[in-house]
Amino acid sequence: MLDRLEHREIDRRTRRMGVLRPGTLPQPDRPAGTDLIPQIKHIVVLMMENHSYDSYFGMLTGRGAGFPLRPDGTPDIANPRRGGDPVRAYHQKSTVQAEQVPTQSWHASYLQRGGGACDGFVTSTQALAPKRDPTVPMGYWTGQDLPFYYGLARTFPLADHWFCSCLGPTFPNRRFLIAGTAHGLVDDLPFDLVDYPPAGTIFDMLTKHGISWVNYHHVSKARIVLKRLLGGHGLVAARRFVALGRWFPPLLNLERGNKSFTAGLYPLGLARCLLHLRTSDQFFADADNGTLPSFSIVDPDFGSFSEENPQDIQLGESFAAEVINRVMHGKGWKDTLLIWVYDEHGGYYDHVDPPAAPPPDDVEGRSLLTLPGWVQACLRTVLKGPLAQLAQADAGPRRYDRYGFRVPAVIVSPYARPDYVCSQVLDHTSVLKLIEQKWNLPPLTDRDAAAASPLDALDLASPPAFLAPPDLPPPAVPWRPQ
Repeated sequence: MLDRLEHREIDRRTRRMGVLRPGTLPQPDRPAGTDLIPQIKHIVVLMMENHSYDSYFGMLTGRGAGFPLRPDGTPDIANPRRGGDPVRAYHQKSTVQAEQVPTQSWHASYLQRGGGACDGFVTSTQALAPKRDPTVPMGYWTGQDLPFYYGLARTFPLADHWFCSCLGPTFPNRRFLIAGTAHGLVDDLPFDLVDYPPAGTIFDMLTKHGISWVNYHHVSKARIVLKRLLGGHGLVAARRFVALGRWFPPLLNLERGNKSFTAGLYPLGLARCLLHLRTSDQFFADADNGTLPSFSIVDPDFGSFSEENPQDIQLGESFAAEVINRVMHGKGWKDTLLIWVYDEHGGYYDHVDPPAAPPPDDVEGRSLLTLPGWVQACLRTVLKGPLAQLAQADAGPRRYDRYGFRVPAVIVSPYARPDYVCSQVLDHTSVLKLIEQKWNLPPLTDRDAAAASPLDALDLASPPAFLAPPDLPPPAVPWRPQ
């Protein structure tokens, strides 16, 4: 019954899915859904939060495109500040991050890029968070702070040109991961999480072709089901009510939303919640037993273990290490591919200018500021201050024609190439491209149609180099489930 209900939900929400243009399949002479890479049976995506490549791996010497260094081994990097000396890149004193800074709102991200010089990280903080320390975005960590991550990046293929999908915060970037488009979203407010792209999401495509998928998460199942029992219109009303409620009395930190699980960034009906959402404890059991689905996304506990500020990044490392180690030592390791990556840069400095990107579709960015003028006039009568904050956070171009900043990414698999750095331009839609290449599926948007996949990091023609899982350094802090 739930399967039939799920297909009805998908058919109701998607208009274009399954209408294939000639040549859009990786192998047009074979049916959609055909498994073209049988060596890999499980694809796992572990997406953490809010760090740039340089903030974690800038000091990873001899491997990947980290900081340019001075003769004394310190980063040859600085950003100007208004009314003072430039701020040099520096080693953070603590793994516990500052609160509410740096910022990665849509506007802040464009200011940080600075037209391509990547010289606006300090001044963007001065402009948008004037009461906070503007030097925080220039801080970085080293292998002494994050031993497991450095060991991971030195062992498995490091993707040193993996960019987030747009110059913006969490929600738009995670939407790219699952649908190849943000579909107009530029901020993390729940008000706008009620739309649906015409081609649907990768979850819809997998379901259509009988390919199993799960989003593992940390949210109470009863809480999720209760929301969905409101029905589609009830869910829309609830999300909009929550969005409005967040504006009284202040507008809370616009570049952070209340994340539950990645799949929920487009509306999920009751059937999909019951069939495809499971807890992190279940992930560990499935990894141990070799019963992971064909595709899965693992979400951290966004409140404590995601590495978003002001969290202690070593706690997030402990969770990621547990996920990766359980996969490597589980019964399904021999045919698994895991991608460890971050949704966006979190406002931390990176020295590589994000390149131009193919727009995914014709949908331009929108926010409450793009509502009709009379609606904004009514809102201004009671929300003048919050709307001004929103205008500041959401200002900027309305096209999705440029990637965001680089983020850390490593490809983990028995078939991974030893001592390999993958320097091709990748982004979150590269995950979609990988799924499409494996199961002969059509692209969802123009962005994933043009994307490169991380398959170059694998050697599928030779015996797997990492069939015996390598020993990686332990995380700085042992994993302790909460």
